[in-house]
Amino acid sequence: MASADLTDLLSFVTVSQEGSFTRAAVRLGITQSALSHALKGLEARLGVQLLNRSTRAVSPTEAGQRLLRSVGPQFEQIQVELAALTELRDKPAGTVRITASEDAAATVLWPVLTRLLPSYPDITVEVVTEQALIDIVAERFDAGIRIGEHVEKDMVAVRIGPDMRMAVVGAPGYFAGRRKPRHPADLTAHLCINLRRPTRGGFYPWEFERKGEALDVRVEGRLVFTSLRLIREGALAGLGLAYLPEEHVERDLAEGRLVRVLEGWCEPFPGYHLYYPSRRQPAPAFTVLVEALRQRGAGGGRQPTV
Repeated sequence: MASADLTDLLSFVTVSQEGSFTRAAVRLGITQSALSHALKGLEARLGVQLLNRSTRAVSPTEAGQRLLRSVGPQFEQIQVELAALTELRDKPAGTVRITASEDAAATVLWPVLTRLLPSYPDITVEVVTEQALIDIVAERFDAGIRIGEHVEKDMVAVRIGPDMRMAVVGAPGYFAGRRKPRHPADLTAHLCINLRRPTRGGFYPWEFERKGEALDVRVEGRLVFTSLRLIREGALAGLGLAYLPEEHVERDLAEGRLVRVLEGWCEPFPGYHLYYPSRRQPAPAFTVLVEALRQRGAGGGRQPTV
């Protein structure tokens, strides 16, 4: 195969992954016109159309999907092998892309990065905070960080944090003249601060369990956020009850700014795990980060949230 064919195949794979000539050109470091010319030349040589082009997006045709399934993994393996050559250097190098919730990034990942990166100046870490669960393979992430029960079964999962518990809390002023809930069903009579789902648009249910009895409660109130930090602020302001990881409110509870209710209904659940595809050979830079997070998980540490 001519070198031009290899270059054009790489261009095709990149455009298919990015779904955009503009983003693919930036990633490859060439002009958009040169990239478009290369793809048209490849299609002409093969005698088939590989890409559906529109003003909004680019996607592989049936022939393009077949070619992508065949050559895409080969290019990924080449990239992995090239990255593995950094083992011959004094220190690993390369870029690690991770998706995580905002809470996981701030409380679990960030403390590790602040200690790790000064010792590895050739490692670059890109962290994308997403509340929604995404396909890390399709989106070209090396790994994701999520609650243990949300990790897909075909992934390698590394525990990087202790078990977690939720807490239902409200300001002392909120409870003035109100009866505290004694059962999750009592929450329907209270103002509650909802957390909106990032993709499906609805609200997260408040989940409870006690001695094997599990309940999901749909609550209502005057405030809706997509941020746990703002939910805490709403509770501190006395504007409703909040349902938050207990680590977010430990100091508030200790200092009397918030009051906890329904504690007996909030049982522990698996904490944060790092997960990544089992079929992919990890690059040295990624291995260094995984080991640092693994050690943190073994120690059970967690950065306090304020």
